[in-house]
Amino acid sequence: MKVGIIGAAGRMGRILIEATLANPDTTLAAAVDVPGSSLIGADAGELVGQGACGVLLVDDLAKVVNEADVFIDFTVPEATVKNLEVCRAAGTRLVIGTTGLDDEQKAAVRAAGDDIAICFAPNYSIGVNLCFKLLETAAQIMGDEVDIEVIEAHHRHKIDAPSGTALRMGEVVAQTLGRDLSECAVYGREGRTGERERHTIGFETIRAGDIVGDHTVMFAAEGERVEITHKASSRMSFGRGAVRAAAWLGRHDKGLFDMQDVLGLAGESAGWGKA
Repeated sequence: MKVGIIGAAGRMGRILIEATLANPDTTLAAAVDVPGSSLIGADAGELVGQGACGVLLVDDLAKVVNEADVFIDFTVPEATVKNLEVCRAAGTRLVIGTTGLDDEQKAAVRAAGDDIAICFAPNYSIGVNLCFKLLETAAQIMGDEVDIEVIEAHHRHKIDAPSGTALRMGEVVAQTLGRDLSECAVYGREGRTGERERHTIGFETIRAGDIVGDHTVMFAAEGERVEITHKASSRMSFGRGAVRAAAWLGRHDKGLFDMQDVLGLAGESAGWGKA
Protein backbone atom coordinates (compact mmCIF):
# COMPACT_ATOMS: atom_id res chain seq x y z
CA MET A 1 0.00 0.00 0.00
CA LYS A 2 1.50 3.35 -1.06
CA VAL A 3 1.08 5.88 1.78
CA GLY A 4 1.50 9.66 1.82
CA ILE A 5 1.95 11.74 4.96
CA ILE A 6 0.49 15.24 5.36
CA GLY A 7 2.18 17.51 7.89
CA ALA A 8 5.28 15.37 7.44
CA ALA A 9 7.76 17.68 9.18
CA GLY A 10 5.69 18.01 12.36
CA ARG A 11 6.05 15.93 15.51
CA MET A 12 3.29 13.50 14.58
CA GLY A 13 4.18 13.61 10.89
CA ARG A 14 7.67 12.29 11.58
CA ILE A 15 6.25 9.47 13.67
CA LEU A 16 3.89 8.57 10.82
CA ILE A 17 6.83 8.51 8.38
CA GLU A 18 8.74 6.20 10.70
CA ALA A 19 5.72 3.94 11.22
CA THR A 20 5.05 3.76 7.47
CA LEU A 21 8.66 2.82 6.72
CA ALA A 22 8.56 0.15 9.45
CA ASN A 23 5.32 -1.51 8.34
CA PRO A 24 5.92 -4.37 5.86
CA ASP A 25 2.54 -3.72 4.22
CA THR A 26 3.16 -0.05 3.41
CA THR A 27 5.53 2.00 1.27
CA LEU A 28 6.15 5.71 1.77
CA ALA A 29 5.15 7.38 -1.50
CA ALA A 30 4.69 11.07 -0.66
CA ALA A 31 5.32 13.62 2.08
CA VAL A 32 3.66 17.05 2.32
CA ASP A 33 4.33 19.96 4.66
CA VAL A 34 3.23 23.58 4.91
CA PRO A 35 4.36 26.13 2.31
CA GLY A 36 7.36 28.07 3.50
CA SER A 37 8.75 25.27 5.65
CA SER A 38 12.54 25.20 5.67
CA LEU A 39 12.37 21.42 5.22
CA ILE A 40 10.66 21.47 1.81
CA GLY A 41 12.86 19.40 -0.50
CA ALA A 42 14.35 17.34 2.34
CA ASP A 43 14.34 13.55 2.10
CA ALA A 44 11.59 12.13 4.35
CA GLY A 45 13.70 9.14 5.39
CA GLU A 46 16.58 11.32 6.48
CA LEU A 47 14.12 13.47 8.42
CA VAL A 48 13.51 10.55 10.79
CA GLY A 49 17.05 9.20 10.81
CA GLN A 50 16.27 6.24 8.55
CA GLY A 51 18.50 7.21 5.64
CA ALA A 52 17.42 8.50 2.24
CA CYS A 53 14.27 6.90 0.86
CA GLY A 54 13.85 9.05 -2.24
CA VAL A 55 10.64 10.76 -1.08
CA LEU A 56 11.13 14.51 -0.87
CA LEU A 57 8.89 16.88 1.10
CA VAL A 58 6.65 19.07 -1.06
CA ASP A 59 4.49 22.04 -0.11
CA ASP A 60 1.34 21.24 -2.12
CA LEU A 61 -0.78 18.12 -1.71
CA ALA A 62 -2.21 18.55 -5.21
CA LYS A 63 1.26 17.95 -6.68
CA VAL A 64 1.51 14.42 -5.24
CA VAL A 65 -2.08 13.38 -4.49
CA ASN A 66 -1.99 10.73 -7.23
CA GLU A 67 1.31 9.22 -6.07
CA ALA A 68 -0.18 7.47 -3.04
CA ASP A 69 -3.10 5.10 -2.52
CA VAL A 70 -3.92 6.74 0.80
CA PHE A 71 -2.82 9.82 2.73
CA ILE A 72 -2.67 10.23 6.51
CA ASP A 73 -3.56 13.64 7.96
CA PHE A 74 -2.87 14.59 11.60
CA THR A 75 -2.89 18.38 11.19
CA VAL A 76 -5.47 21.02 12.15
CA PRO A 77 -9.17 21.18 11.22
CA GLU A 78 -8.91 23.98 8.66
CA ALA A 79 -6.07 22.25 6.81
CA THR A 80 -7.72 18.83 7.01
CA VAL A 81 -10.91 20.06 5.33
CA LYS A 82 -8.87 21.50 2.45
CA ASN A 83 -6.85 18.29 2.15
CA LEU A 84 -10.10 16.31 2.19
CA GLU A 85 -11.35 18.14 -0.88
CA VAL A 86 -8.09 17.56 -2.76
CA CYS A 87 -8.21 13.83 -1.99
CA ARG A 88 -11.91 13.63 -2.83
CA ALA A 89 -11.37 15.25 -6.23
CA ALA A 90 -8.51 12.85 -6.98
CA GLY A 91 -10.27 9.74 -5.67
CA THR A 92 -7.51 9.13 -3.10
CA ARG A 93 -8.25 7.50 0.26
CA LEU A 94 -7.65 9.44 3.48
CA VAL A 95 -6.95 8.57 7.12
CA ILE A 96 -7.86 11.49 9.42
CA GLY A 97 -6.46 11.77 12.92
CA THR A 98 -7.10 15.49 13.32
CA THR A 99 -9.23 16.38 16.36
CA GLY A 100 -11.27 19.47 17.16
CA LEU A 101 -13.39 19.47 14.00
CA ASP A 102 -16.69 21.31 14.37
CA ASP A 103 -20.05 19.97 13.22
CA GLU A 104 -19.78 21.56 9.77
CA GLN A 105 -16.32 20.11 9.22
CA LYS A 106 -17.46 16.66 10.36
CA ALA A 107 -20.35 16.92 7.91
CA ALA A 108 -17.83 17.57 5.13
CA VAL A 109 -15.99 14.39 6.11
CA ARG A 110 -19.23 12.38 6.04
CA ALA A 111 -20.12 13.79 2.62
CA ALA A 112 -16.70 12.92 1.20
CA GLY A 113 -17.23 9.33 2.31
CA ASP A 114 -19.75 9.04 -0.53
CA ASP A 115 -16.86 9.28 -3.00
CA ILE A 116 -13.69 8.03 -1.30
CA ALA A 117 -12.73 5.67 1.52
CA ILE A 118 -12.03 7.54 4.76
CA CYS A 119 -10.98 6.39 8.21
CA PHE A 120 -11.87 9.12 10.72
CA ALA A 121 -11.08 8.43 14.36
CA PRO A 122 -10.26 10.49 17.46
CA ASN A 123 -7.50 8.08 18.48
CA TYR A 124 -5.59 5.39 16.58
CA SER A 125 -4.11 3.60 19.59
CA ILE A 126 -5.10 -0.07 19.71
CA GLY A 127 -5.46 0.18 23.49
CA VAL A 128 -7.74 3.20 23.40
CA ASN A 129 -10.02 1.54 20.88
CA LEU A 130 -10.22 -1.53 23.09
CA CYS A 131 -11.21 0.84 25.91
CA PHE A 132 -14.09 2.14 23.80
CA LYS A 133 -15.45 -1.40 23.67
CA LEU A 134 -14.91 -1.92 27.42
CA LEU A 135 -16.74 1.34 28.13
CA GLU A 136 -19.73 0.15 26.16
CA THR A 137 -19.82 -3.06 28.22
CA ALA A 138 -19.42 -1.20 31.53
CA ALA A 139 -22.20 1.23 30.67
CA GLN A 140 -24.54 -1.60 29.68
CA ILE A 141 -23.98 -3.44 32.97
CA MET A 142 -23.77 -0.54 35.42
CA GLY A 143 -26.46 1.50 33.72
CA ASP A 144 -27.96 4.50 35.46
CA GLU A 145 -26.86 3.41 38.94
CA VAL A 146 -23.48 5.15 38.77
CA ASP A 147 -21.99 8.61 38.41
CA ILE A 148 -19.79 8.86 35.32
CA GLU A 149 -16.74 11.12 34.99
CA VAL A 150 -14.18 11.40 32.18
CA ILE A 151 -10.74 12.69 33.17
CA GLU A 152 -8.06 13.39 30.59
CA ALA A 153 -4.54 14.83 30.61
CA HIS A 154 -2.31 15.96 27.73
CA HIS A 155 0.81 18.01 27.09
CA ARG A 156 0.77 21.78 27.43
CA HIS A 157 0.80 22.33 23.63
CA LYS A 158 -2.52 20.62 22.87
CA ILE A 159 -4.93 23.25 21.55
CA ASP A 160 -8.37 21.58 21.92
CA ALA A 161 -10.17 20.54 25.09
CA PRO A 162 -11.57 18.14 26.03
CA SER A 163 -9.55 15.85 23.80
CA GLY A 164 -11.26 14.12 20.91
CA THR A 165 -10.65 10.81 22.66
CA ALA A 166 -12.32 12.01 25.87
CA LEU A 167 -15.32 13.24 23.92
CA ARG A 168 -15.57 9.94 22.08
CA MET A 169 -15.44 8.08 25.38
CA GLY A 170 -18.32 10.23 26.60
CA GLU A 171 -20.23 9.59 23.38
CA VAL A 172 -19.81 5.81 23.68
CA VAL A 173 -21.17 5.86 27.23
CA ALA A 174 -23.99 8.30 26.42
CA GLN A 175 -25.12 6.37 23.34
CA THR A 176 -25.07 3.09 25.25
CA LEU A 177 -27.25 4.63 27.97
CA GLY A 178 -29.60 6.31 25.49
CA ARG A 179 -28.48 9.82 26.40
CA ASP A 180 -27.56 12.81 24.22
CA LEU A 181 -24.06 13.94 25.21
CA SER A 182 -24.74 17.49 24.07
CA GLU A 183 -27.47 17.68 26.73
CA CYS A 184 -25.89 15.73 29.60
CA ALA A 185 -22.20 16.73 29.45
CA VAL A 186 -20.77 18.94 32.20
CA TYR A 187 -17.39 20.49 31.38
CA GLY A 188 -15.63 21.32 34.65
CA ARG A 189 -17.18 22.63 37.86
CA GLU A 190 -16.63 25.78 39.88
CA GLY A 191 -18.34 27.45 42.81
CA ARG A 192 -21.56 26.25 44.45
CA THR A 193 -22.70 23.77 41.83
CA GLY A 194 -25.23 21.96 43.98
CA GLU A 195 -25.62 18.21 44.23
CA ARG A 196 -24.47 16.22 41.23
CA GLU A 197 -27.25 15.07 38.90
CA ARG A 198 -27.07 11.36 38.17
CA HIS A 199 -27.74 11.58 34.42
CA THR A 200 -24.83 13.95 33.72
CA ILE A 201 -21.45 12.89 32.35
CA GLY A 202 -18.63 15.04 33.70
CA PHE A 203 -15.39 16.02 31.96
CA GLU A 204 -12.19 17.25 33.57
CA THR A 205 -9.21 18.43 31.52
CA ILE A 206 -5.54 18.69 32.49
CA ARG A 207 -2.87 20.36 30.34
CA ALA A 208 0.67 20.04 31.67
CA GLY A 209 4.25 19.30 30.68
CA ASP A 210 4.84 16.59 28.09
CA ILE A 211 2.00 14.18 28.95
CA VAL A 212 1.36 12.15 25.78
CA GLY A 213 -2.21 11.24 26.70
CA ASP A 214 -3.97 9.84 29.77
CA HIS A 215 -7.68 9.00 29.84
CA THR A 216 -9.82 7.59 32.65
CA VAL A 217 -13.56 6.98 32.76
CA MET A 218 -14.90 6.51 36.28
CA PHE A 219 -18.14 4.65 37.03
CA ALA A 220 -18.77 5.49 40.71
CA ALA A 221 -21.52 3.84 42.76
CA GLU A 222 -22.20 3.80 46.49
CA GLY A 223 -19.43 1.69 48.04
CA GLU A 224 -17.47 0.90 44.88
CA ARG A 225 -16.24 2.29 41.62
CA VAL A 226 -14.84 0.97 38.34
CA GLU A 227 -12.20 2.93 36.45
CA ILE A 228 -11.19 2.19 32.87
CA THR A 229 -7.87 3.87 32.14
CA HIS A 230 -5.50 4.18 29.21
CA LYS A 231 -2.10 5.85 29.43
CA ALA A 232 0.01 6.53 26.36
CA SER A 233 3.77 6.81 26.88
CA SER A 234 4.73 7.17 23.21
CA ARG A 235 3.06 8.72 20.17
CA MET A 236 4.29 5.76 18.15
CA SER A 237 1.23 3.84 19.37
CA PHE A 238 -0.90 6.36 17.43
CA GLY A 239 1.41 6.17 14.42
CA ARG A 240 1.36 2.38 14.18
CA GLY A 241 -2.43 2.36 14.47
CA ALA A 242 -2.88 5.02 11.78
CA VAL A 243 -0.64 3.15 9.37
CA ARG A 244 -2.53 -0.05 10.13
CA ALA A 245 -5.74 1.82 9.28
CA ALA A 246 -4.19 3.07 6.03
CA ALA A 247 -3.31 -0.47 4.97
CA TRP A 248 -6.81 -1.71 5.92
CA LEU A 249 -8.46 1.12 3.99
CA GLY A 250 -7.03 -0.30 0.78
CA ARG A 251 -9.83 -2.88 0.82
CA HIS A 252 -12.40 -0.15 0.23
CA ASP A 253 -13.06 2.30 -2.57
CA LYS A 254 -15.44 4.53 -0.63
CA GLY A 255 -17.22 4.83 2.69
CA LEU A 256 -16.65 6.32 6.13
CA PHE A 257 -14.99 4.11 8.74
CA ASP A 258 -13.25 4.45 12.08
CA MET A 259 -10.66 2.51 14.03
CA GLN A 260 -13.32 0.25 15.52
CA ASP A 261 -14.01 -0.98 11.97
CA VAL A 262 -10.31 -1.52 11.33
CA LEU A 263 -9.96 -3.67 14.46
CA GLY A 264 -13.22 -5.56 13.96
CA LEU A 265 -14.70 -4.08 17.15
CA ALA A 266 -17.48 -2.05 15.55
CA GLY A 267 -20.69 -2.28 17.56
CA GLU A 268 -23.85 -0.31 18.04
CA SER A 269 -22.05 2.75 19.42
CA ALA A 270 -18.93 2.59 17.24
CA GLY A 271 -18.14 5.15 14.59
CA TRP A 272 -17.89 8.69 15.86
CA GLY A 273 -17.57 10.00 12.32
CA LYS A 274 -20.86 8.33 11.45
CA ALA A 275 -22.79 9.66 14.42
